[in-house]
Amino acid sequence: MRAFSLLATLTASATAALAATVQYDFSVDWVQANPDGDYDRTFIGINGEWPPPPIKCNIHDRVIVNVTNNLGNEPTAIHFHGLFMNGTNAMDGPVGVTQCPVPAGNNIIYNFTVDQPGTYWYHSHYSGQYPDGFRAPFIVYDPEEPFAGQYDEDTYLSVSDYYHQSIPWLTANKFLTLTNPTGAEPIPDAALFNDSQNIKFKVEPNKTYKIRIVNMGALVSQYIWFEDHDFKIVEVDGIYVEPTDASMIYITVAQRYTILLTTKNSTDKNFPMIASFDTTMMDTVPDSLVWNVTGWLTYDENADFPEPVVIDQYDFYDDFNLVPVEKELPYEPDYQVSVSVSMDNLGDGVNYAFFNDISYVAPKVPTLYTVMSSGNLSTDATVYGTNTHTYVLGYQEVVEIVLNNLDPGTHPFHLHGHTFQVVERSEASPDDNTFLSYDPANPGTVNQYPMRRDTVYVRPQGYFVLRFKTDNPGVWFFHCHIEWHLEQGLALVLVEAPLEIQSRQVIPEDHYAACKAGGYAYEGNAAGNTVNLLDLTGEKLQPKPLPAGFTARGIVAMVFSCISAFVGMGFITWYGLSDLKTTELEVAEALGEPLDDSDESK
Repeated sequence: MRAFSLLATLTASATAALAATVQYDFSVDWVQANPDGDYDRTFIGINGEWPPPPIKCNIHDRVIVNVTNNLGNEPTAIHFHGLFMNGTNAMDGPVGVTQCPVPAGNNIIYNFTVDQPGTYWYHSHYSGQYPDGFRAPFIVYDPEEPFAGQYDEDTYLSVSDYYHQSIPWLTANKFLTLTNPTGAEPIPDAALFNDSQNIKFKVEPNKTYKIRIVNMGALVSQYIWFEDHDFKIVEVDGIYVEPTDASMIYITVAQRYTILLTTKNSTDKNFPMIASFDTTMMDTVPDSLVWNVTGWLTYDENADFPEPVVIDQYDFYDDFNLVPVEKELPYEPDYQVSVSVSMDNLGDGVNYAFFNDISYVAPKVPTLYTVMSSGNLSTDATVYGTNTHTYVLGYQEVVEIVLNNLDPGTHPFHLHGHTFQVVERSEASPDDNTFLSYDPANPGTVNQYPMRRDTVYVRPQGYFVLRFKTDNPGVWFFHCHIEWHLEQGLALVLVEAPLEIQSRQVIPEDHYAACKAGGYAYEGNAAGNTVNLLDLTGEKLQPKPLPAGFTARGIVAMVFSCISAFVGMGFITWYGLSDLKTTELEVAEALGEPLDDSDESK
């Protein structure tokens, strides 16, 4: 064992010695595009192009992303989804958590080392911005991956839902409004493969393709299959798994799967590959919505491109049963975070999302900046504010997250800075009146070697149990990755080992400069108080509760009653201001008494 450890150490040292510095210079700007062929609109692009380029590097490389915000009227920030940012928490990217937004006309540098192989993605983490196009794959190559030499080509395939209208417009006019008290999410207009449609995925016979699949959407999970082709799942969310046969996957927003697909030995036919929305995640399915996108495994450009065969059911592989290559028994927890998911209306009539009745509201000072400026009080969750819903975690412990879903929808949850063991996950509730909650005295199925990943879904009115090790000091966001639900506040913050953060990490000057340029507070508690850190006067809070007795149905009735009243008053006003002379003439003629037109008072 000691000889093996020494060999592993020497191999890792040699690999690290070969590491390179990979730099990307990003000018973030507006670009016109029409990915589904139906609607021209502006997207957030990079260096005048859309879709943005993938970031690619080798394991142990240093990555520098030099970002200039040229959006003109919008701040921005980048999150590198799935990367641990070990020792460089300031590079994680979520606004209000680890940084201020970068104002238009300003620059920021993300500088970090990548010590994880696998498939990731980067995206804006500012105010629902990434579904407007600011997202792309992030690929980390590993020459020592366990399936090296078992494939002929390494490529990627992104899938996403797509909106014709911008996310800020939809949020302000269709989503977080009094006229949408049930919180129904905007329905996507289309589905995309590689930010396009009708793609031809060129393949050769008798070859094996390593395909990295990323769901970069805003709302819906998708079923993906390749007609008449099975495949092996070999990686999820940067975790190598034992090769597992499958014919279909179910991939939520933010998840990644890597598969090995071997082609047929003939080129006489092309085969559809399909991504299909999980329509149960939408409140309504418009008749006009095409909720599948089809591409083709293209063996021969001159052969037919057939329509996909209609299937009766979705028979996908349940990721809960995947087994990591690096097997670990279930961790024994030291600390538990138990939360319940719900959605309801607050006093402004808008529908919000909650963990334990708390809807996340970003603080005036990013939470990491409060850690760095609060000294020993950094271990007191009070300084981080009421609506950041912050838990302070110890160092080198095992944390268990128990999540009970009181909502009738599926939710994908992502933890920054870590992967976690998925120890338990219930089925969906059998009916609307039943809630399946975690009961430690009556546990569900626990696999011998639990799957690990960084994004996992909970089923309708079900639950899951996650466990992870607090071995990466930092401020880490835990949130639903349906972007609409994050906008509603379905998030909390984990401050992991704050004293270790203070002693080991720094925030670069250009990150502070971004705060100053935008006029944002960058020290003190959540309210920006730098004198008395326990005084939260002026902190940002969720709206007050609804008055007793109000419900979403009542709000709907009230809203439409008000609309009807305004329409009625408008009609009365129009009638009252109509041409009175014409009316009087009609009356006079009916009475046989014509009016004198010379009387101007008429």
